[in-house]
This record gives sequence, structure tokens and C-alpha cells, in this order.
Amino acid sequence: MSDHLQGKTIIITGAGGGFGKLIAEMCAAAGAHVVGVDIDGEGLARVVDGIAESGGSAVAHVADVTDMGQMRAAAALAVDRFGAIDVIVNNAGVMPLAFFADHERAWEKWHKAIDINIKGVVNGISAVYDQMIAQGRGQVVNISSIYGNGGFEGSGVYSATKAAVTMLSDSLRIEAKGKIKVTTVKPTGVAGTNLASWIVNDRAIRGIVGQRAASYREHITELMQDALPAELTDVDSVEYWLITPEDLARAVVHVIDQPWGISLSDVTVRASGEDYLY
Repeated sequence: MSDHLQGKTIIITGAGGGFGKLIAEMCAAAGAHVVGVDIDGEGLARVVDGIAESGGSAVAHVADVTDMGQMRAAAALAVDRFGAIDVIVNNAGVMPLAFFADHERAWEKWHKAIDINIKGVVNGISAVYDQMIAQGRGQVVNISSIYGNGGFEGSGVYSATKAAVTMLSDSLRIEAKGKIKVTTVKPTGVAGTNLASWIVNDRAIRGIVGQRAASYREHITELMQDALPAELTDVDSVEYWLITPEDLARAVVHVIDQPWGISLSDVTVRASGEDYLY
């Protein structure tokens, strides 16, 4: 990393665990002031306390991203505490994979996903927009997905929410050109997070691996048995199979760690030897 993170104030939603926790820790380690936002107060407190114990700068704000007032309060906290909002990472999101035939048991999670994945991003952008425009610069980083690039069996609602995130990013980029940098990050499959806890029907995973389902099942079995071939787990191998949460977090930090005049606007993060379809 260079020194472009030093002194920046960065709001990160979903900072209480998963990608958000890692992004928060990496940004703080590089000298940024972190405003962690999460609905899980206990998890968020552990992250912020850990950053402080490591000598970093962070503050916690317990909030539901679907509530505009709570997100505006997070933005106000950032300005009150650190004097500016340089970056917001709209990371909070859920993945309720299910077939439309599963609607009776899936609709509640689908509705929550629409609120969190779309409304949460709208609220995050809206909460920081005026401050960034007044400052004359800022950056919005939205976490989308490659599965927002098209419709897939078993991920119709999830894909639709992530397509919406991309459209929001593109529109903001046009409207705020020269004042707000906008980055859309699109990861593929990532193991080791709590996203899988939102899956309604495990069979829906087959839709996002498509014609590679056989090799995907083989690799998952090997992973569970701790028997993956070494080349598939070596990040320096072109056969590297599956990105880790750390890989994704480093990519997000990289797009922030740029001069103000450089915008990495659309970034897909994938393993070079992955089994995912798109």
C-alpha cells in the first residue's frame, strides 16, 4: 500500500464481521480513521476495540442500514469526530439464494435482502452525499457481485439486488463526476463469511456454478476434507481456486488507496482457477 489511506475518514457498513471487519482493520492499519457501522453491536465493539488495541483510530456506530436516520447519524458522527467523510464502503449485504418455487419459505429473506442490499446502499450514499459535495471530493465504494451481471437459476432476487447496486453506482458516477469517485466491486464466490447463513435452498448454489458443478462439488469435498491440491490453494498459482475474505478485503482497500485523481471504477475480484460460472 501507498500512503493515500493515511488520515482518511472511512465509513464501513457491515463492519462487525466478514469482509467489513477485515476492510476496517486493514484501513485502520494504514492510518485511516474508521467509522464502523453494523446492526450487531457486540461484534462491532470487538472490531473497534481490536483496532484501538493495535494503535488504530476507530469509532463504532450501531445502526440498521435500512434506516435513513440511523445512517445520517453515522455520517454526523464521522464529521463530528474526524471532521470529514472521505470514503464510504457500502458493504452490508445478504445472499438469500432460493428458487422461485421456494417462495413460501424464501419471501421474507428476499424482502429483507431487497431492503439491505438496495435500500442500504441508497441510504449510505444519501447520508454522505452532501458532505462529500461540500468538501469537493469523496469516494463511494459499493460491493456488488458478478451475479448482478445477469440472471441465474436460484439467485434471481439476489442477482437483481446486486444489479441494482451497479446501476446506483453508475448513476452516481455520472451525476457527481469530478466531486465523488465511485467504485463498484464485484466478487465471485468467497468462502469463510456468514453470507451462506442466508441461503434458503442449498441446491440453489448449482445455478451460480452452472456447467462447472461437477468440479465445484469435487473441490468443495476436498476443501471439507482438507485435501485440496496445493496448487489450488497457492495464491501465486494460476490454478488458485477460491478467493478468501482477505483477498477481497485487500482489493477493496486497494481501490481506496489511490490518489484522488485516480478512480478504479469497476473491479471484479475472482480466483484465476475458479469454478464459478460468470
